[in-house]
Amino acid sequence: MGFMAGKRALIVGVASDRSIATGIAEALNDKLKSRVEKLAKRLGQDTSLLFPCDVSSDEEIDAVFESLGKSWDGLDILVHSVGFAPREQLEGGFTESITREGFAISHDISAYSLAALAKSALPMMEGRNGSVLTLTYNAATQVVPNYNVMGLAKASLESCMRFLAADLGPKGIRVNAISAGAVKTLAAAGIGGFRKMLGYAEKASPLRRTVTIEEIGNTAAFLCSDLASGITGETTFVDAGANIMGMVFEED
Repeated sequence: MGFMAGKRALIVGVASDRSIATGIAEALNDKLKSRVEKLAKRLGQDTSLLFPCDVSSDEEIDAVFESLGKSWDGLDILVHSVGFAPREQLEGGFTESITREGFAISHDISAYSLAALAKSALPMMEGRNGSVLTLTYNAATQVVPNYNVMGLAKASLESCMRFLAADLGPKGIRVNAISAGAVKTLAAAGIGGFRKMLGYAEKASPLRRTVTIEEIGNTAAFLCSDLASGITGETTFVDAGANIMGMVFEED
């Protein structure tokens, strides 16, 4: 995209072709073994700038930016598309499934990792009018069956985004979130009853459909570009309007 020309972006969380991070990578068309290398090659990008990163390890996070700094003298965009909870946490009722360990893991991987990545990226981003973007979900503020502890983790993530926006704004860095609607991804496949969620989204949204990873990616490209230079600390919904609906009536 022309308005992304010259921008250097690091996308964290490209797990497969069925991920939101992949849609963002395709929209940004920037440099990103096997699944990620395929995507990078498809986009015609340098596969040497692919880094493994366990976001639960500060050492691995620091190593990514140390390696990236050997090739780039700065970073304009950081995309955080990371979320995880043990599978058993996403089945059944909330009190039935939640455990202390599951709570800690889901918050560490899904929420704290945003702060950890931003902290480590700061030396490369400061003073460049940079942009940090994360991916959230409406279960941060509304109850969604089987989403359980991940809803709490997304609420923590959104609060983290706002605190980062306030803290990094004076350094010229914007921080925003996209709240994506139900979309078929590898991560979504682990949520019990996800097909029902897709069906409900199609019925409940004003557009009477779900969204695509391409639509989410295009919104991400806008938010990360200079076109959105006055937007920070915001959660933008890309869900075909489903979030505005309080009640759905059966159509005649």
